[in-house]
Amino acid sequence: MRIDYDSDYPTLSFTRRPLDDGARYFGPYTSVATIRQALKLLRRVFPYAVKSQPNQKRASLSYHLGLDPGLEEGRTSLSDYRANLRRLMDYMSGKRDSLLRELEKNMQQAAKAQDFELAARCRNQIESLKRLSQQIVFSDKEFIDISKDQALNELTALLELKAYPRRIEGYDISHMQGSDVVASMVVFTNGASNKTHYRKFKTKQNINNDFFNMHETIKRRFSEKNLAQWGTPDLVLIDGGKGQLEAALNARDETGNGANVAFIGLAKREEQIVIALERSQVKLNHYLVKDMHGYIASSGHFILLTLPKNSNIVKLLQRVRDESHRFAVSYHSSLKTKRMTISTLEQLPGIGPRTAQKLLKQFGSLKAISTVTPDELAKTLGAKKAEMVQNFLKSKQQKL
Repeated sequence: MRIDYDSDYPTLSFTRRPLDDGARYFGPYTSVATIRQALKLLRRVFPYAVKSQPNQKRASLSYHLGLDPGLEEGRTSLSDYRANLRRLMDYMSGKRDSLLRELEKNMQQAAKAQDFELAARCRNQIESLKRLSQQIVFSDKEFIDISKDQALNELTALLELKAYPRRIEGYDISHMQGSDVVASMVVFTNGASNKTHYRKFKTKQNINNDFFNMHETIKRRFSEKNLAQWGTPDLVLIDGGKGQLEAALNARDETGNGANVAFIGLAKREEQIVIALERSQVKLNHYLVKDMHGYIASSGHFILLTLPKNSNIVKLLQRVRDESHRFAVSYHSSLKTKRMTISTLEQLPGIGPRTAQKLLKQFGSLKAISTVTPDELAKTLGAKKAEMVQNFLKSKQQKL
């Protein structure tokens, strides 16, 4: 699913080829029918537009059915529509509990301010979301039958795993020369991405060293607390080569937990599967390597396994690796944008970190803040500060 959230007329659409175009992407999903049925239900809770109609002279049928926000006729503001899209994206990202808490808080605040129309709208969304939880929307039920997945069968046989890797976790690091360092943990259940189990890490120190950052991430993941809360993976895939894999293994061993968990790496350049001798908890089936037209190279305490890039195993590992990379980059970009936005807002007299955070949470981006009406901004800041913020942003745009 593609949502061009930052456009002047955000829409939701489907695509088979995600692009680096600034839009928000969700998926891939294993069933087109399932995703369309899920969105048919979700659109009644969070109305969205599916195509731009800037010259429409009257509200569409979808608007009257409660499926379209009616942006083209000014029946909702762009900031309110984006806030609604953020909630939809939170739901699709697995943040269902936090979304319900946010809506309940908004309902109470609206009722206290005697904005009964908003309170009723929040109440209806809460009730609809609770009803959705009783239906299959995006859940483990969508995932493919493990016994029919050839890649998992081949991977199990190749690495001589004790059982099918029902839960595969992928890890990657993202930063910009040591700033805003983050790590991602993506989860594939039975060979398909399971977004409700994704986790992200903000490292405790900003250090330009991927080995150090990977070590911290895996050490936190394999703490007793997180193992108890998130469960134990059957296979861990590290995005990187020997250095990243060794850092991850050292961290695992230092915790004293997960000693039997299989760890492998996937080096980007040649898409080589990296295995640490006696530490990765896998045994390589040399006969299968030959049957799959692969070859093995040794490098110190590591084995570098190269398989044809069109093989089922490589494609599966690439999906996990690419998703962990996408998730890490997405989190890093959001932190970087947030930091820059807050830094810009804090240049204003009377706007401190807490107020800047409040503005960012309410409107989502600096661009969104600059496009809202004075009245909308005044609800959050008060009339005096709202005028000051808008004047500041206008002057900044003129300089640009």
